[in-house]
Amino acid sequence: MKVTSTIGLAFEAITRNKLRSALTSLGIIMGVGAVIVMMALGDGAKASIAQRVASLGTDVITVSAGSANVGGVRMGQGAVTTLTAADAEAIAARISGVRAVSPGVSTRAQIVASGGNWQTQVQGASAAFTGIRAWDVAQGGFFTDEDVEKAARVVVLGAGVRDEVFGPGSDPVGELVRINNQPFRVIGVLDRKGQSAMGQDQDDTVIAPYTAVQKRLLGTTHLTSVLVAARPGVATAELTAAVSTVLRERHRLGAQDSDDFAVRSPEEMSRVLSSTTDTMAYLLASVAAISLIVGGIGIMNIMLVSVTERTKEIGLRRALGARRTDVLRQFVAEALSLSLAGGALGVALGVASSYTLSAVLNWSTAVSTASVLMSFGFAAAIGVVFGVVPARKAAALMPTEALRWE
Repeated sequence: MKVTSTIGLAFEAITRNKLRSALTSLGIIMGVGAVIVMMALGDGAKASIAQRVASLGTDVITVSAGSANVGGVRMGQGAVTTLTAADAEAIAARISGVRAVSPGVSTRAQIVASGGNWQTQVQGASAAFTGIRAWDVAQGGFFTDEDVEKAARVVVLGAGVRDEVFGPGSDPVGELVRINNQPFRVIGVLDRKGQSAMGQDQDDTVIAPYTAVQKRLLGTTHLTSVLVAARPGVATAELTAAVSTVLRERHRLGAQDSDDFAVRSPEEMSRVLSSTTDTMAYLLASVAAISLIVGGIGIMNIMLVSVTERTKEIGLRRALGARRTDVLRQFVAEALSLSLAGGALGVALGVASSYTLSAVLNWSTAVSTASVLMSFGFAAAIGVVFGVVPARKAAALMPTEALRWE
């Protein structure tokens, strides 16, 4: 029997009981749709994490001041004061793979203006900060290397601080603010950044020359951190090792001495978060795939019923010359057709549901071609696997017994 004839007979048998066929395919439809939605949520979460990590600079490592042991009491991270601006300069000068460096200090302080006040994080940085963090300035400009050298009292506000102190959408460029009773002039407002990968509000910050924060606000000479950006093509692992070597030499640490600094890269955090997201996505997809198997069992049950109902038809076909393989192919084709039809509708349902969740609930979703093809292929495989048993039963019927069936 030709393939076209087999497909035609299968289609005729399916359309003969439209309601039953539709209900049989419902399990496959829901299963495929659920798998696509679950994988879209997982891929969306991964993309969101990647975007947030990229906002830190995927080629950026952070050197932080280390901890200290005082009288047997281990102090927290940042207790050591050995990290200096000279260390940052040495990193930039001695490591060829470094693109830019920004010394950093930070403190919390009250910022006061004529329109209001707000307690926020004050970060000291160099003029290279925006290039390292890939952070644009929405209003005004950023301070220069000359401002850093002079410890100029200038600040760039985060969008959140601007909204709280001057009002949403206002232009505070040129206004004076007081930080711990020290006057600073606002020269710019950073573009809105949103939450970091760890859930912190990145817009709730004020950026000033690190020298001004050291001298005007803290009265210190050491740093709390150094941002180091790699040149294109330089692996962060390689850069991390080079930075550690330079700092250990500068801090005169022996082979037995532990680091008095910490070096971290966004890739570490990205790997951990992505691994967790992958695990959850696969777990949810596996749970959703169970409904596909249930749908396949439903197809097998209906096909077994169909074999019983059509026993005389099968016997007549066999008596007229149809081979066992012809009967087997026909029933497999019917099961496969039900699965493919359910798979196609399930794909449409899953894609539509994913975009609906994204639009209505503002969830991050990403429908990938791989998830669609995998779900559709799994549906087809289920049709074949669960269609073989009833097909084999139909093909095994003897013509004489089938014709006598009541």
